[in-house]
Amino acid sequence: MRIDHVEAINLLHRYPDAHKFQYGGGVCDARLTTLVLIHTECGHLGVGSVYSHPGLVYLIVRDQLAPLLRGEDPDDVEELWKKMYGLTRWYGRKGAAMSAIGGVDTALWDLRGKIQEQPVWKLLGGRKGACPAYASGLLWKDHVRDLGEEAAGYIDKGFRRVKMRLARSEEYDTTAVRAVRQAIGPDHDVIVDASMRYHLELAQRMGKFLAEQRVFGYEEPFAPENIDAYTALRATVDVPLAAGENEFGFQGFRELIRAGAVDIVQPDASRCGGISEVWKVAKLAQEHGMRFG
Repeated sequence: MRIDHVEAINLLHRYPDAHKFQYGGGVCDARLTTLVLIHTECGHLGVGSVYSHPGLVYLIVRDQLAPLLRGEDPDDVEELWKKMYGLTRWYGRKGAAMSAIGGVDTALWDLRGKIQEQPVWKLLGGRKGACPAYASGLLWKDHVRDLGEEAAGYIDKGFRRVKMRLARSEEYDTTAVRAVRQAIGPDHDVIVDASMRYHLELAQRMGKFLAEQRVFGYEEPFAPENIDAYTALRATVDVPLAAGENEFGFQGFRELIRAGAVDIVQPDASRCGGISEVWKVAKLAQEHGMRFG
């Protein structure tokens, strides 16, 4: 079986005015993604997705990766990853190029599963096809009591963990966390996301407060390249630090782990390099006794 052709399809969904929302990054009025489709000569179809700059991803897939992949064996996932990485290394290694490779890689894993008639989790050695999920919502609201009601609603639906967005102001953040903790009680978990918008002193103050509130995970107080701030913060707070959603590739996560910067590593398959890279990061985290999510 050989790859016949590869295509990238950019998708954009604009929210109606009533559904726009505000968070640390500003006002979100749309969502975008790029689908990567791999077609084989036998009619099989593998599907992957990319979350990056759609124009760049489209060009990289069309002009660089698709010609490289045409005629190749789609089951040779690991070698194809190496070839794509080698081709794009001079302008890639991180960012849109790595994400584009990841979209292709995910589509290849999808194909491998379809060809072998196995779910991907089994191909990776998994023992069960389910894992605990948390409710990721709790965006900025003008009245924190509304956050509490939203969080309680997730618990009523069966979730045992909720994630909320902070970085509006120190006063808002502390008040909001208290409201959510009170709403869901002591037996459920709160995860917070600071959207990379804290400075070290504020992150330390918030870290001590979050530890008092028994927060399960303190996500991305800083930008991913600010590893020194992560290591300094981790040395002074007792709440687990999490990062990786905006990191790229095994190499980026290896540096986070080497520096002792976080307690929980969080690769995003649609951004960091695909299922192959996520799997390598998971094994590295396990070797170092770290949590992975």
